[in-house]
Amino acid sequence: MSGLLDRLLRAGTTSDAEISLLVKEEGVDAVLAALVDEVLLRASVPTNPEPVDIALDLTHDTETRRVVFHCVGSERITTSAGEAPAEITRELGMSLTHLLRRVYGRPDQRRTGDFSDVFLPSRPDDLSRLPGLVVSTSLASGALMTGLTIPRHELGALCSSSGSDKWASFHWYTGHYEREFAPYRDEPVRLLEIGIGGFDGDLGGGSLRMWKRYFHRGQVFGIDLFDKSALNEPRQTALVCDQSNPAALTALAREYGPFDIVIDDGSHENEHVRTSFDALFPYVRPGGLYVIEDMQTAYIPHMGGTEGPSAGPDTSIGLIKRLVDDLHYHEHTPGGTPTVTQRDVVGVRAYRNIAFVEKGTNGEVGIPPWMDDAAWAALGALSPTD
Repeated sequence: MSGLLDRLLRAGTTSDAEISLLVKEEGVDAVLAALVDEVLLRASVPTNPEPVDIALDLTHDTETRRVVFHCVGSERITTSAGEAPAEITRELGMSLTHLLRRVYGRPDQRRTGDFSDVFLPSRPDDLSRLPGLVVSTSLASGALMTGLTIPRHELGALCSSSGSDKWASFHWYTGHYEREFAPYRDEPVRLLEIGIGGFDGDLGGGSLRMWKRYFHRGQVFGIDLFDKSALNEPRQTALVCDQSNPAALTALAREYGPFDIVIDDGSHENEHVRTSFDALFPYVRPGGLYVIEDMQTAYIPHMGGTEGPSAGPDTSIGLIKRLVDDLHYHEHTPGGTPTVTQRDVVGVRAYRNIAFVEKGTNGEVGIPPWMDDAAWAALGALSPTD
C-alpha cells in the first residue's frame, strides 16, 4: 500500500498520461479504494435529519465503478457494503483522474466542470417525504463534498480538534508553523515527529492527526518508546524507536526517509535533543526543515539544562547558538573542511521555545578569505559596509 500511496500523492499534479499509466499498473480498484479512504477521512460529519445514500459513479477508459456513501446525521460518512441500497437520493459522476486530482492535486486547480450531478434521480413513492429528502440530501451532499475538496484548515483550529498541545496550552506554536510550513503545505512531504504523546492508556497521536490533515499530500511518521501501531492508517505511521539511540534513529531514517520535515517533540532532555539532531539531520532533504520544540528545558538543570540566564553549549539553546556559528563558518574558518552542519545549514530561525533549522548548500563565501588590513586599505574610500 505504501508504494501505491507514494505514487498517488505525486500523481495529483501530473499529466493525464502519467495518471493513466499509474492506474494501469496499480489497477482501478486499488486506486479507487485508496482515494475513497482519503475522502472518508476528510469529509465532515453530516447533519442531515434523515439517513440518505449518495452514489459516486467513476469511469476510467472503458471501466466503471460505483461507490455508495451512507450518510447518517451526526455520524461519520461510511461506504455501504453488501446489497445495493434501496434508494439513491443523489448520483454524482466523475472520472477517476478528476477524483485523484480533487484529492491529491493543488488547491488552485479548477473545481468546477469536473463532475456530473443528478439530484433525486427517482421520484419518491410518497411525495410527503420530498421536503425531508431534499433537506437531508443537500446537507449530506455538502458534507461529502468536503471530502472531495482539498482542505485549507487553519492550523490552530486543527490543533484543537486533533488533540495536539501545540496551541492554546503551554505553547502558541501554530502561528510559527504556518509561517514556516507554508511552502511545503501542498507538496507530497514526508514528515517525522519524535514523540507521539499520550499517557495513562491514551495512545496520543494528536499531532500526527493534525499534520496528516494539514499536509493533504503528506505522509506522517511518528516515533515513540512504546508500540502505538494502533494509530496506523493510510498516510500515518507510528514506529517504535528510542531518540537517545543514534544507531536506531539512523536505521529508521534509512528505511523511512529521507524526510522533508523532522520535528523533535520528544523527551526534551537536552542530551536527547542533540543526539536526535546529529543522527537525523543528515536524513533531511535539501530544502527541508528540522524543528526543535520546548527549548525552555535548556534552562532546567534536571533535564540537562543550565541554571541562569545563559544556556550552556550542551543544551538545545547551545546547539542553536553553534548552528548560527556554523552558518558563518566561511568568516571564521576560511578554507577548512566543513562539518555536516557548516556545509548544510542555510537558515536558523528561533522563536520562543521553538527553532527551525533549514537545510541546503551553505556555499556563499562572500568576502574573500585572503582579505586583510592591507587589502582593505587598498580599496581606498570603499568601506566594508558599502
